[in-house]
Amino acid sequence: MSDAEWAAIRPLLPVPAWLQGRGGQPEGYCHRQLLDAIRYLVAGGISWRAMPADFPAGAGSTPSSAAGATTG
Repeated sequence: MSDAEWAAIRPLLPVPAWLQGRGGQPEGYCHRQLLDAIRYLVAGGISWRAMPADFPAGAGSTPSSAAGATTG
């Protein structure tokens, strides 16, 4: 993410509660790094093997079997 993109997006994100004196703990990850990770996944997709084992519930082990699971 470029500095210009970050400058446009940063004001839209919520301010963490701990910075406003409302309690809580400091966040473990930088918002910019999280957004970079999300953009990476959206741009390149995610391999089916990287999906959680219980997603989608009741479906088979491949995308094609998940589509066929709803027929009937």
